[in-house]
Amino acid sequence: MLWRRRIEPFTRPLVYAYFRLTRGLTLGVRAVVTDAAGHVLLIQHTYVKGWYLPGGGVERGETAETAVVRELQEEAGVRALSRPRPRLISAHSNEVLQPGDHVLLYRIEAWEPCASDSAGEIHAVGWFDPDDLPEDTTKATRRRIAEALGGAEADPMW
Repeated sequence: MLWRRRIEPFTRPLVYAYFRLTRGLTLGVRAVVTDAAGHVLLIQHTYVKGWYLPGGGVERGETAETAVVRELQEEAGVRALSRPRPRLISAHSNEVLQPGDHVLLYRIEAWEPCASDSAGEIHAVGWFDPDDLPEDTTKATRRRIAEALGGAEADPMW
């Protein structure tokens, strides 16, 4: 499924144009999840290079909290437990990549493994030491981890 990475630069403008026409404002969610050893959960998509925090778009009729729980299960096989609930860490503008896009960052403190249903979207799932992330971890992902786990001040831009 890595062929999607080759066509992504060509399809991205079409996807963004579709979102712009169907949604005045887009909202996404990402999650910082750690295991008992303090490793952070990251994913690789089949359609774009790099390691990212799991997450995705908030759908109509869905709360941001419900979306982050759904995305975690679909992409990474992680079910957030209801207590404690996912905790909102910060909100960010993603204007550079997509005008009108915003991303909410959640911290998941209680979870259990479950079956995932990434439908060909996820290439790999991994747990990494926050101080030794893979080289191709995105800059935004590194910043969000530093903010959520290292106490860095949240940057309003994604």
